[in-house]
Amino acid sequence: MNSYQYIVEQIDGDYAHLRRCDEPEAGLKLVARAILPPEIMEGMKLNYEMFEYFISQE
Repeated sequence: MNSYQYIVEQIDGDYAHLRRCDEPEAGLKLVARAILPPEIMEGMKLNYEMFEYFISQE
């Protein structure tokens, strides 16, 4: 299963705009905050693996 790393570019109400770190030229991904860790902040890195988002420990 693939894993990806994202940066939280913007938090907009119930949604967050994420940018993939390995494809920065690609568009932003809009994700419902309900499936993200509740303590996310703009600029934070997230890992995505097995259909779940986790705060990156890097």
